[in-house]
Amino acid sequence: MTTVTTRTIAYAADGLTMIGHLALPAGVDRRPAVLVGPEGMGLSDVERRRAEALAELGYVALAFDLHGGRYLGDPEEMLARCTPLLADPDRMRGIGHAALDVLRAEPRTDPDRIAAVGYGTGGAIALELGRDGVDLRAIATVNGLITGRPGETARIHCPVWAGVGSEDPIMPPAQRDAFTAEMQAAGVDWRLVVYGGALHAFHHPPVDHIVLPGVGYHPQHAQRAWRDVVDLLAECLPITE
Repeated sequence: MTTVTTRTIAYAADGLTMIGHLALPAGVDRRPAVLVGPEGMGLSDVERRRAEALAELGYVALAFDLHGGRYLGDPEEMLARCTPLLADPDRMRGIGHAALDVLRAEPRTDPDRIAAVGYGTGGAIALELGRDGVDLRAIATVNGLITGRPGETARIHCPVWAGVGSEDPIMPPAQRDAFTAEMQAAGVDWRLVVYGGALHAFHHPPVDHIVLPGVGYHPQHAQRAWRDVVDLLAECLPITE
């Protein structure tokens, strides 16, 4: 295990002061980097730990913020903010680009070797960065199988990996089919993994507040999804080239 250094970074996005969590691997050399996007509730210790786990593997990792340093544990408050956000690709791209600028500005980051990994709303933002033509090495989205504006998915020029629970009512089969049809029509190198019996946010450990119906943790599939993400990064964004 490498020694990981972390720090918080304040930056502007979506009219708010965002508070991101940067994790750096040992050493002083430039490394490939990963942007990590959180579920709709916002940045929590779950995403911070994932950024640190990626740094232990040798990546520079930035877990970005959605709500100006706030974690929205009230489902109604979360939906009130995220529903219009998910319907506005330009706003999502603005949040993603602001975080990406922070990651690229880090001296340890190799700006030509960046991937985006996101969960829920954070996954939707990762996809919108790809649809905006951002040069990414890979995109991974868990529970965020949104479709985009017509024709823009053809601007994704990296592999896309997606994971979803088979029993996720927020990302039902019709949504999965629309997403994969869009990827296929655009000629994207895509993969979809459906985790049997899993609900929405199956990767996220239990929280101490009320959650939406159809949300639930699945420990076994959470570990499998993490391994799948790490394997994607190893394939598309190896530490040494």
